[in-house]
Amino acid sequence: MAYYQAKFFSCKELLEDLEDKLIYDFGAISVTILDAKDEPILELGVGEYAVWSENILQALFDEEPDKANLENLCVSGEVTLIAVEKVVDKVWEREWMKDFRPMQFGKNLWICPNGFDAPEPDAVNIMLDPGLAFGTGTHPTTALCLEWLDGVDLKDKIVIDYGCGSGILAIAALLLGARKCYAIDNDPQALIATMDNAVKNNVEQNLIASLPEDFDKTKGDILLANILAKPLLELAPLFSECCKVSSNLVLSGILKEQEELIINGYSGFFDKFEVRQMEDWLRVSALKSS
Repeated sequence: MAYYQAKFFSCKELLEDLEDKLIYDFGAISVTILDAKDEPILELGVGEYAVWSENILQALFDEEPDKANLENLCVSGEVTLIAVEKVVDKVWEREWMKDFRPMQFGKNLWICPNGFDAPEPDAVNIMLDPGLAFGTGTHPTTALCLEWLDGVDLKDKIVIDYGCGSGILAIAALLLGARKCYAIDNDPQALIATMDNAVKNNVEQNLIASLPEDFDKTKGDILLANILAKPLLELAPLFSECCKVSSNLVLSGILKEQEELIINGYSGFFDKFEVRQMEDWLRVSALKSS
């Protein structure tokens, strides 16, 4: 099935009105708002969505819209119709995976997407299908956590992966020797992806996936959390409660300018902080203090 996409430039002040007209008057089946000039909005509160000073709005239609009518929505210098184009339907949530290839982390850990043979059969190979969940190793935040896991002794450890996404960190920990992993996420789709990937890697017997409200606050030897700075700060007391004395804490999803904020937020519970940077992102690791 073919769809049609109308692309507009819009200033912040007229964006909501343009969005409403495209949906309610023109029958758009979806609207996507993008940043028009690389203006970062790093973290949003609950219920908030990104609106920049200058925006690109993409409206999707299941029938070709009348371009002349769409042009009537334009306001000189503030709302401009950029293009109307035909879009061939695809399985969009999987389209990006066509460029996903096996990747190595540390000395002995590989991530292999479905359909690829393991480049080094004697290495630790994770066979992965992320589905709709975050976590393939392509992002620096995930890569930093995988690198850390590959460099430590995980034999018989209990690991907590908080914000598990695809389950990549929990599965890596199990394949590297961990005894049991708890994978926690507030997205049910992530828990499905995690268990599917656990089955593919034959570690499902030692992996427990659950929503945060169902997690029994088991104390772990290692707690990993690859999320964002704001929820990481909010979760500091919980993470302390879930760690034994001298347990390892590994945090990622942190920008360089947030380093001091995170360390200050966790220094009441943890010590011996170490920081590793990859591109603009940090991994902060520490030990649970007494």
